[in-house]
Amino acid sequence: MKSLIACLFLFSFFMKDMHSVFAIGEKNIPQLAWEVGFHRDKNRKPEEWYPSAVPGAVQLDYAKAKNWGPYWYADNWKDYGWMEDVYWSYRVVFNKPEAITGQKIEFFSKGIDYEFDIYMNGNHLFYQEGMFTPVKIDLTEKLRDINELVITIYPAPKAHNKARDRTQANRSAKPAVSYGWDWHPRLIPAGIWDETGLRIVSRSGLENMDIDYRLDDELTTAYVTMDIAGPEITGLLYEISVKNQSGDEIISESGKISDTNELIHFEIPDISLWWPWDQGEPYLYDVDLKLKKNDETVETVHRRVGFRKVKLVMNPGTWQVDGFPKSRSNPPMTMEINGRQIFCRGTNWVNPEIFPGVISRQTYDTLTDLALKANFNLLRIWGGAIVNKDPFFELCDEKGILVWQDFPLACNPYEGTPEYLAVLEQEATSIIHRLKRYPSLVMWCGGNELYNNWSGMTDQSLALRLLNSLTYRLDPDRPFIPTSPVMGVGHGNYVFRDMATGKEVFQWMPQAHNTAYTEFGMPGPSSVEVLKSFIPAGQLFPPKPGTAWETHHAYKAWVGNTWLCEDMLENYFGRSGDLETLVGRGQLVQGQGYKVIYEEARRQKPYCSMALNWCFNEPWPTAANNSIVMWPARPKPALDAVSESCRPVLASGRVSKFSWRKGEEFTVDLFLLNDSPGNIPAGVMSVKIIGDGEVELLRWDFPEVPANQNLQGPTARVKMPDWEGEIFELLLEVDNNPQMNSVYTLLYLPDPAGEKSSVPVLND
Repeated sequence: MKSLIACLFLFSFFMKDMHSVFAIGEKNIPQLAWEVGFHRDKNRKPEEWYPSAVPGAVQLDYAKAKNWGPYWYADNWKDYGWMEDVYWSYRVVFNKPEAITGQKIEFFSKGIDYEFDIYMNGNHLFYQEGMFTPVKIDLTEKLRDINELVITIYPAPKAHNKARDRTQANRSAKPAVSYGWDWHPRLIPAGIWDETGLRIVSRSGLENMDIDYRLDDELTTAYVTMDIAGPEITGLLYEISVKNQSGDEIISESGKISDTNELIHFEIPDISLWWPWDQGEPYLYDVDLKLKKNDETVETVHRRVGFRKVKLVMNPGTWQVDGFPKSRSNPPMTMEINGRQIFCRGTNWVNPEIFPGVISRQTYDTLTDLALKANFNLLRIWGGAIVNKDPFFELCDEKGILVWQDFPLACNPYEGTPEYLAVLEQEATSIIHRLKRYPSLVMWCGGNELYNNWSGMTDQSLALRLLNSLTYRLDPDRPFIPTSPVMGVGHGNYVFRDMATGKEVFQWMPQAHNTAYTEFGMPGPSSVEVLKSFIPAGQLFPPKPGTAWETHHAYKAWVGNTWLCEDMLENYFGRSGDLETLVGRGQLVQGQGYKVIYEEARRQKPYCSMALNWCFNEPWPTAANNSIVMWPARPKPALDAVSESCRPVLASGRVSKFSWRKGEEFTVDLFLLNDSPGNIPAGVMSVKIIGDGEVELLRWDFPEVPANQNLQGPTARVKMPDWEGEIFELLLEVDNNPQMNSVYTLLYLPDPAGEKSSVPVLND
């Protein structure tokens, strides 16, 4: 690793939020035609150059040039293994852009992955390790009439070569997921992954514009501080305009800048608060800053701002857990927005592509719409993957989706060497500066699963102490937790039936007692159509280990026979005679399992305050996985099941098991779940089971249910009738409020002497 002294010397300059600054004279910027090539010796040039898409990935450029098949088909991804161990160089030749007095020509990049040098006309300009810290270089005095810019990217960082697994990332701020996971192949991206190019900007030197605020006790007035900084802004005039969501200007401020770091204060009365979608309106204001010199606008910055107050507070009952004395209680995990404690229904979001350079605003728009369809109000951005691009957060702001952001640490013993900590500080500082403007971002987390025996980190680990310090110093009003899970928070289970105890989700989930369930999974196969797109026809059925089914995570992906769980499905339903039957059964079990967990977590409110499944989406096509959205953005049937269970208001039933036989006493405990800011009016709930016929179990006259509270009702009972068919449904109907109705699909078995006598029938 090169000396970090030069990198840190320039760090405060390069981390600045450049991407919101208006670029003047872009019509004079040449279109850049990038090329890329690889070389095994850093000091030698590539022998061949290939056309490159920027942003993108070097692997994709090479594969396209060589006419390779899709990396996601069958085992094609294995052909890319050598690419992580060579150098890659980008180059572009361009004519000198024309700038006028008062302007400068910059090279900028929002993200280059991961360690790299930048050269122009053979001269070394810059070195950096880290993909989340933007680059900005003034080229004005270095330009010739014709110029060559080269970016050389180092081989993927590896702390050791003992094993090709995620532990190779334990001294790196590069996301660990690409080193191999139970839903991600060993395929390590490299290249220019975010907006990059040349631009002409004013020499006024505006490097930063931050907007901070505090709210009065009534949450009706915002006291705003605008912090603008730059080496040559002194003496410029400023104009500030604030417009409401209707486009009406409500604040206008102007003045003269007196220093290179100016603090401008103003207040906005009678504000509309920003809320998550299920609690109110995600209200946003437009703030514009203009800098002028001699009546000429030299710089403009536009921001959208939402005003809200966020806290993590103690869950009711947590102070009473385990008695006194002790070192600590279960930490706070209840999200409080604008003084209102809410239940967070959500998911773990992973990188939507293996190669982040191809992620677009449209990618984010489609996936966040699916998150809304699932009735999620919070997305946890998992620490093993990338920090998303700005359009992701812009869309979450607009749509009212809360965001929990992990830093890029996951499941590793991150060693607190001075070199690693220096890069982590650089990257984390850049991440905080870039993201803290977004009202949807409501909490920071040090990383995923760091307090356990495979990571071995504690609250004394230097990396976590550093991240806590940085978030406190740079963004003190947002909560920070060191990792997930913390004490009292649950990760798991991840299968329908526990492989050690044999308990179904119907049994183990009601016995759980956690303040939050921030990871839990329920595997299910991809659709037949999707499976046919990446598994060769000769391997499709029956599925077997050692084929594309295995490399796409159906077998040997996690513990036991995961994630297809074919043996469990056969145990419940019997052998599947074709692919369609197997997939249908697996998807049924996934959906019903997720319904159990989400609704049971909600029933445990207020002690429990959060339920986030593992996981929402995928970076490439998996044969089977815990995801509810298939790559690139196709929902599984489980998304509809989750959507039903995550409605803010619904009728809910607790059932003790999945499979039932004729003559057994069927029971269901009744609940009304209310996560909304309004009351549920009094009404009547009817309970039925439907198979070959229909049997009514009970009618419950329930009282009004207060806002953000649940109500437990009676238990309905009936002896299972003599039916034909493999499944039956439990139906809960609320008179005059059908949007609260719920349906559950359960397994009906013949009597013990029948053909499925081997299927386990668990006691209540």
